[in-house]
Amino acid sequence: MTPPRLLQTVLDTEDPRGLAEFYRVLLELSYRAGDEPPDPSEPDPRGEDWLVLVDGGGGRALAFQRVEALPPPTWPEGTRPQMLHLDTTVPTVADLREQHLRALGLGARLLHDGSDDPEEPLYVYADPAGHPFCIFVAPDA
Repeated sequence: MTPPRLLQTVLDTEDPRGLAEFYRVLLELSYRAGDEPPDPSEPDPRGEDWLVLVDGGGGRALAFQRVEALPPPTWPEGTRPQMLHLDTTVPTVADLREQHLRALGLGARLLHDGSDDPEEPLYVYADPAGHPFCIFVAPDA
């Protein structure tokens, strides 16, 4: 018996191209062949429905699926839990500080500052669509 293999994580969004661009830049990923954005003067039919980002080896990493409406999670308070979040790591506190500024510059919204935690310094953000994600220090990850 062969167990299922995780192919990718799919994020629902009202704006597949916008959210794909956020994660493409933040995580230094690339578009799957055919999913690249067209010239700005051209229509973007792929970007209206489903896009895939791949890692440096061509493996699928994240996909983005259009939904008509997506109320963002209200985590850590409120009635709508996060349901899932993406964990990303950096090797040092200096890298954490640098990536914190980068994430904010790309449009992330800070939800929690745990950067002074001596055991696991971290930041928790909401991406432009409201999905939570973390950047934390994990030297051996």
